[in-house]
Amino acid sequence: MNMPVKSSINLSALHGVSLLPTLGVIQAQGEDAANFLHNQLSNDVLLLPVGQARLAAFCSAKGRMQASFIVIKTAPDNVLLILSQDLLAQTLKRLSMFVLRAKVKMSDATSQWQLRGLLGENALKLTDDATPWQTMLHDGVHTVALYPAVLGDTRTPRALWVASVEQTLPTGPDVSAEVWQWTEVLSGVTLVSQPVFEAFVPQMLNYESVGGVNFKKGCYPGQEVVARSQFRGTLKRRMALVHSPVLMAAGQEVFTPEDPEQACATVVLSAARPDGQGFVALVSGTLESMQTGWRVGKSDGQALNFLPLPYPLLADI
Repeated sequence: MNMPVKSSINLSALHGVSLLPTLGVIQAQGEDAANFLHNQLSNDVLLLPVGQARLAAFCSAKGRMQASFIVIKTAPDNVLLILSQDLLAQTLKRLSMFVLRAKVKMSDATSQWQLRGLLGENALKLTDDATPWQTMLHDGVHTVALYPAVLGDTRTPRALWVASVEQTLPTGPDVSAEVWQWTEVLSGVTLVSQPVFEAFVPQMLNYESVGGVNFKKGCYPGQEVVARSQFRGTLKRRMALVHSPVLMAAGQEVFTPEDPEQACATVVLSAARPDGQGFVALVSGTLESMQTGWRVGKSDGQALNFLPLPYPLLADI
């Protein structure tokens, strides 16, 4: 069901700086850092220019996402992986298992870096008209342009500000973590968290459409499954943006009235609307069930309202 949701929110007036308590930082340091990560992730790290960023997934051998990152190459021998904090310890352990003789040291560097989310004017003044994942480097500060939050015809710039602990923090109105998460949902792009660990291949979160998968790079864990899903037409799930009258949580199952016993979708990220008019969520589900409608929690639960994604999905590569 697609119905307009009335809103009193002036998204274009929203600007400021947000803490990002749910994110952490893994650092890969050493002369083999870029090459090592290139062989582990779904995107090209080897040819990533110094000072620039990319989205990437870390998958199991079956192509299921165990984590995803905003990857920033801060120097030829230093790469930062910004990820969901609740996956940091296990992801660091797993990546370290593959280091073997590579000249790279993996570590939890969360305490060494400051992370802030920038919205509206605060993002725009540091990123200008940069496209998503383009990164501005100024005096040791990396500002990564993110996908904007989109509400109707209004688009609000978003950016990730990354700097060492010695740097002065950006100034601007305080934006709560809850509002930042709401804008993340509205951007249609999110990182994997613990509740959806190994639940999706990258295309189920639309990663191939938002710059998170490079189909021309060499092998990495799960690469064959990811490529087969893309080129053989076996992908049957996508991520959608929805409005819900009730609160939902990451990992929660979604059903369709036509099949009350079998979940057809899974909540990836949810957030409350600041105007109190329900919630918005990113939900990954079967293409077939999107045609019949989704219900929260059970087949006779509250109906979800599909909203337009803020970017086009790639039909092929």
